[in-house]
Amino acid sequence: MNSVEDIRNYCLSKVGVHESFPFNDTALVFKVGDKMFALLDLSDENRGISIKCDPELALELREQYSEVTPAYHFNKKHWNTVDLSGNVNKELLTRWIDHSYELAFGKLTKKMRRELGV
Repeated sequence: MNSVEDIRNYCLSKVGVHESFPFNDTALVFKVGDKMFALLDLSDENRGISIKCDPELALELREQYSEVTPAYHFNKKHWNTVDLSGNVNKELLTRWIDHSYELAFGKLTKKMRRELGV
């Protein structure tokens, strides 16, 4: 699932998710409601995905996987970047995207959740 299209399709399959390019033409952002949970860097030189993460887990993942680093331009306590040219398998990446989505979804107001039909 480490292809850009597979990751994009997986993110968009989640309830209430939409995509946009709010920063530039290579930073594809995924939000649930008004909360960002992933940024997919489409540039050739920095191919990766930045995802929200529980602070303790973020540190553990950085220690355990060389492909996981603090996210550039984000709060490094809460965001990791995963290098997609590395050896992170589909199962792990899917789990990390799910975790990020759940963190963002959990910050939505009750009204916003109702609007999403959840």
